[in-house]
Amino acid sequence: MKKQTLNYLEQLLNEPSPSGYEDKARNVWRKEMKNVADSVKGDTHGNSIAALNGKGTPRVMLAGHIDEIGFQVNYISDEGYIYFQPIGGFDIQLVPGRRVIIHNKKAQIKGVIGKKAVHLTTAEERKKVPVFHDLWIDTGINDGKKLKKLIDVGDPITYAEGFEHLHDQVYVARGVDDRIGAFVVGEVLKYIKGKKFDAAVFAVATVQEEIGLRGATTSAFGINPDLAFAVDVTFASSPATNKKQNGEIDLGGGPVVSRGPNFNPKLFDLVVATAKKKKIKIQLEAANRGTGTDANVIQLSRAGVAASLISIPNRYMHTPVEVFNMTDVENTIKLIAETIMALNSKSSFVI
Repeated sequence: MKKQTLNYLEQLLNEPSPSGYEDKARNVWRKEMKNVADSVKGDTHGNSIAALNGKGTPRVMLAGHIDEIGFQVNYISDEGYIYFQPIGGFDIQLVPGRRVIIHNKKAQIKGVIGKKAVHLTTAEERKKVPVFHDLWIDTGINDGKKLKKLIDVGDPITYAEGFEHLHDQVYVARGVDDRIGAFVVGEVLKYIKGKKFDAAVFAVATVQEEIGLRGATTSAFGINPDLAFAVDVTFASSPATNKKQNGEIDLGGGPVVSRGPNFNPKLFDLVVATAKKKKIKIQLEAANRGTGTDANVIQLSRAGVAASLISIPNRYMHTPVEVFNMTDVENTIKLIAETIMALNSKSSFVI
């Protein structure tokens, strides 16, 4: 990946973007797309839509959600401790002891998530799973009045970890789920720009996926696509996964193409045929019901949309240390772009 593109990805992944507070990452994405798309616009929900060849046929929607899980300020005590609630799904056992940033329009305040020290807990207490109202954030400002001048109830909170290179093509960041998907759909536009294709293509950085697939619901209704690719992450195999239950997905093994009732079989066949023709290594994933991704609600939009889900293998999802392989990202971009260029005005996905 070119250094300039890698720098853009790093910036996108480092911006805070909890559901309902996606503005900073959204602005980075829109700025990048203005140099690529024929048009870039937002909507009242906060979705960002970049279009190429808007009058073409068929109409193709690319969706990658730009929000991440996070927290929200719920209460500030007189002693200056912040109590908070989650935005999205967390493994609460990973929450205590983390460094965080509270994002206010006036300032960014650093803090740590505290709990009773292990030395002070009883054996019985150590067996219990913590609950959010038993945790707090300590900013070092032990004065509630002073702290309330810097932050407000409702302010978003994110983990402090950022984008880092681990080894070879492997990187780590928080929010890979799913700003890497928002990155991919924009890069697909770059890939096809200036090339021959018939389709109207709408890349969407959708919002509020982590709290109910909300942005994809509204943007799909507005775009009214004939077919759509949702780009998300999926569970890469690790010592914690059971292949009998979760299948086998290798980090660096290529884009993951999902198969099941959430997805149009003709579009699935086209994706697989394109991968074979362009010699792109892919992996298959079984999905026996509607998925917890944007593909779910897009498929059900209006009178129905031919949907596909292309996923990037990801270890340690919904933690501050989500691990991915850049080769998978690059091949996902290529696979979707080449599939779009294989479409023509007569392409039909009626089954």
